[in-house]
Amino acid sequence: MKVGVVVFPGSNCDRDAFRFMSDLGFSPKWIWHGDEKLTDVDLVFLPGGFSYGDYLRSGAIAKFSPIMESIKEHADQGNPVVGICNGFQILIESGLLPGAMRTNRTSSFICDWTKLIKVNCLNGPWDGPKDGEELNIPIAHMEGNWYGDKTLLKKLTDNKQIIYRYEQDVNGSVDNIAGLLNEKGNILGMMPHPERASSALLGSSDGIKVFSNLLSSLKK
Repeated sequence: MKVGVVVFPGSNCDRDAFRFMSDLGFSPKWIWHGDEKLTDVDLVFLPGGFSYGDYLRSGAIAKFSPIMESIKEHADQGNPVVGICNGFQILIESGLLPGAMRTNRTSSFICDWTKLIKVNCLNGPWDGPKDGEELNIPIAHMEGNWYGDKTLLKKLTDNKQIIYRYEQDVNGSVDNIAGLLNEKGNILGMMPHPERASSALLGSSDGIKVFSNLLSSLKK
């Protein structure tokens, strides 16, 4: 299965993502943000980092990259897309996932381990961990404070689009939301970094569980 890792100016987790997906059994390839077409890709991976330096607002400039139109078409066809940290921010700015990202409640960059709780969500390629399972996965962000009003939060809850919550409030995110799905369930965005939790030597291998159902799902 082939995964395209998109590189934006300022991406700094792209190599981590590339190696992580390779270790999971995928065949990763690089996708430059300036490309206009996706070719021969099953999964699109938007990695973390600071696209365009986050000088305007995280993900706000990257959403205009030429490759994003092709990624939207890929997603509209029901194909999987994942955005981690800055990738999540780009997905929100692009309208592929709902809500908005604000500066952390502490107005500071947070780099630490955090506990996630897997939520009962839409069935799909991302439904690997068991409902209620606790995952130990690190975060590294300054604008990871997800916001949505009460109406949107109710819609996401009713549609089972919330997939991960922080066990405790770490950045001010509404309802402790750490990860979301789109309405079809084929797009995943999350602020924590599963690619940094791929081995016990790194402190946790729980990141593998996030993708545990994806490979078998794509083979169907």
